[in-house]
Amino acid sequence: MKIFDHNPHPHIKSRKKPAPKFTPKHDNPVSRFNAFLGEKITRGVGTMWCAYAFAILAFISLPEAIQNGKSALISWIAQTFLQLVLLSIIMVGQKVEGAAADARADNTFKDAEAILHEAIEIQKHLEAQDAVLLKIIEAYKSGPLPSSGAGS
Repeated sequence: MKIFDHNPHPHIKSRKKPAPKFTPKHDNPVSRFNAFLGEKITRGVGTMWCAYAFAILAFISLPEAIQNGKSALISWIAQTFLQLVLLSIIMVGQKVEGAAADARADNTFKDAEAILHEAIEIQKHLEAQDAVLLKIIEAYKSGPLPSSGAGS
């Protein structure tokens, strides 16, 4: 006689299977080429070296912007320097933040795995206690418990 039937969550079986890696599907060669080229450009532009190169490129046109007056200088700052240089810097920042988020997600997953393991261990412990309690109940049903003889 068992006093408890463990009913595991359906996810427990599926979690033992490796998670599929995300790979975008490309239906045709043009789509594959566009994805390849976009990835290469993104990886190249998203570096601090690219930001330095863009800054140098932007500073080449700075003297002309200064000579043309205040509106040309403001235009240079907004359209040339900020857009060109900050693009790469923002991409680098997103890459760093993404790596940190991945690390946090990995730690959260490991924590969840540990909690699940502990819950399974608790379940085993409870089953062992059930077995002992069942033996005590069966012994009680079959007759009086033997006395220890200390009080007789």
